[in-house]
Amino acid sequence: MNQEYTLIKASRLVDVQASKVINDAAVLLKKTKIVAAGPTAALELPAEANIKTLEYPNKTIMPGLIDCHVHLISLGDGRAGDDLNLLPDEVLTLQAAKNAKMHLQSGVTTVRDCGAKNQTTFMLRKAAEMGIADTPRLILTGRPIAIIGGHLSYFGSPATGETECRAAVRQLMKEGADFIKVTATGGSTRTSFRYHASFTKEELTAITDEVHKFDKHVVAHCASLEGIENAIDAKVDTIVHCMHYERDGTFNYNKELTKRIVDQGIYVNPTLHAIRHQVWHLENLKETTGLSEQENLGYERLKQDYEIHAELVSRMKDEGVTLVAGSDSAWLNYKMGEFTHELEAMKSIGMSDMDVIRSATIHSAESCAIDDQTGSIEKNKSADIIVVEGNPAENISNLWNIQEVFKNGAVVNKNQ
Repeated sequence: MNQEYTLIKASRLVDVQASKVINDAAVLLKKTKIVAAGPTAALELPAEANIKTLEYPNKTIMPGLIDCHVHLISLGDGRAGDDLNLLPDEVLTLQAAKNAKMHLQSGVTTVRDCGAKNQTTFMLRKAAEMGIADTPRLILTGRPIAIIGGHLSYFGSPATGETECRAAVRQLMKEGADFIKVTATGGSTRTSFRYHASFTKEELTAITDEVHKFDKHVVAHCASLEGIENAIDAKVDTIVHCMHYERDGTFNYNKELTKRIVDQGIYVNPTLHAIRHQVWHLENLKETTGLSEQENLGYERLKQDYEIHAELVSRMKDEGVTLVAGSDSAWLNYKMGEFTHELEAMKSIGMSDMDVIRSATIHSAESCAIDDQTGSIEKNKSADIIVVEGNPAENISNLWNIQEVFKNGAVVNKNQ
């Protein structure tokens, strides 16, 4: 008789929908789907079924993590995106497969990739479908849409004018994009202007309007107030970074824009550790090899940037913005497989452990438009589950201690 059912039992289960922990809990799976979950004593098991039971005493069951902002092709070795883009597509696709596996083994069962070169991530998905690569569930944009010379424009989809913007969306949809990433301001790209809006409001609205016609969602990179306002007016679905800087680089918190984000139900992915990891990297260099005068200036500036951003994110949280967890790894030195750094950073700005978990599960699922499939342990959802040593609802750092990962009901081999 085939073992159609698997029963996972543990000391605790995190119910992210109800924001509570259930003691002495279990989850019943049937192949790739969740059949039931709750207190072990209350679970009704199918009569005469052949059930495989897995027991995890003193452990916690919770939904698989969802990192809603990654760059799978990045090396995490500090090189800028401008230089990353010079590597052959074949090398970048292999790197994407390596990164995807590391993230999966660390408990991340879904990733949203927010920009890659040419067809690299689409090729990774094809390899995963063929069983060649082990990856989390992949939510892909392919190439981000940018202005000529704008942030991430080197990856391949620059557009000018409303007609080209709509055409770029249609082309990416043809290629298999699950959503559209647009760089609404400049960023780290050397030819971009970090704090300037990239697209006109009309161009950005054309992109969003076209994407929504396909029932897909839009993620906008915004490093300034100008970009945030355009993104809100264009009705994007998620804002990344959401930094409150004027065109001249002056920080200026805008409460009205925050209120509009809340009122429109726009998700914000703050990428806190994306800044903090650069501070840590320079601190390590300072202690080991020392910093040049220029590097030390950069170090002091990054420390200040992180303090400003952490305070901003805390204020947005207090004013009701729904924050979603996305690492922005493996950009610069932030290696994949270390998503918990971002979650610890979110806790450090005043979020509760449970709210951080929700940001990395059900809220990220909502932001990725897949909350009907995953993000919580509920009947008929995909069996994307992790088993954790300790109780992450009391200490988010317990997520460094992943004991088991299930993707679509199958145990992920963490030793390969």
